[in-house]
Amino acid sequence: MRIILSAAISADGYLDDFGGERLILSSPEDWRAIYTLRAECDAVLAGAETLRQDNPSFVIRDPKLRKKRVSEGRSADIMKVTVSGSGNLDPKLKFFTEGKGEKVVFTHGTVSDELSEVATVISRPELTATIILNQLRKMEVGTLLVEGGSSVLSMFLRERSWDEFRLGVAPIFVGDERAARLVLDGDYPPMTLVRTESLGQTAVLHFVNRSQYRVDCNYIMRALHNSQNCGMDEKRYRVGAVITTLDGEEFDGFTGETDPLDHAEEVAVNKALAAGADLKGATIYCTVEPCSNRKSKPMSCSDIIIRHGFSRVVFALREPDRFIRCVGVRRLTDAGIEVNEISAYAADVLRINSHVL
Repeated sequence: MRIILSAAISADGYLDDFGGERLILSSPEDWRAIYTLRAECDAVLAGAETLRQDNPSFVIRDPKLRKKRVSEGRSADIMKVTVSGSGNLDPKLKFFTEGKGEKVVFTHGTVSDELSEVATVISRPELTATIILNQLRKMEVGTLLVEGGSSVLSMFLRERSWDEFRLGVAPIFVGDERAARLVLDGDYPPMTLVRTESLGQTAVLHFVNRSQYRVDCNYIMRALHNSQNCGMDEKRYRVGAVITTLDGEEFDGFTGETDPLDHAEEVAVNKALAAGADLKGATIYCTVEPCSNRKSKPMSCSDIIIRHGFSRVVFALREPDRFIRCVGVRRLTDAGIEVNEISAYAADVLRINSHVL
């Protein structure tokens, strides 16, 4: 499962001020990006206090985004999830009354009969990010967007139960210690900043979970090492790949290793299949974006990855328009596969492929 945290704060780290109305921290441009992100996810999660204070609907209203979800075989409305220790939630909140997607309430309290009629209630003696995520996996949630507030974000951050954190920063100060801060007091792991962007007056910072990022970097470096075993050929890139399965098995490959026409991803997959490995839910690391079409064989590497049920693809460089116009990333993400680009190693890939580029 891919878990994305999302929040917007003031320049001094507050989620809101201490006034009566909600403080708007995101620019219109930032909101548009958030709506698009929601539409790409299977479920959105927010804490009960957020529902009580803001009364959000979390309904995807853009007709184009709704049409795209339907074309992908998904419901036009996203699944909505909330966490309430007490279970004291008004069933007339927009969260429950708007949209046809499933509504889910996690609680260790007692809920009203009216609430049970409009939502799936999951009662647990303890509520942790791990417990919530395990249950959502059983409900086939592949991508979860966590939108706060402080208690929920703190829980996921403390438990290291996240992959990406999208943080918008508004150019204003709240300056009131009574206001809600981004997180509660506690011990939090460090994060890795991978990208920044400006959306109107909002600065958006993109972080990744450092522990997962380090693991991904190590495997990308291993794939780089594999790629250097390729011979020089003006008609192909020197690409390396590594597969890691959910069972802990690992398989390496590089372009042309078993046949001049074989791509690195294809080599690693064939090794895994020969060993009887289960590739469902596996991750493949490759130095270059998996190809989306090829002249030498009927099935592209993207098709192979989709066919065998991989859950993650991590690569260093998008394929340049040297031989074909590659749309591997789009094809993989359209198939519901998590794709991460670690561009910090792109220069190494370019150097290794200087004979072509």
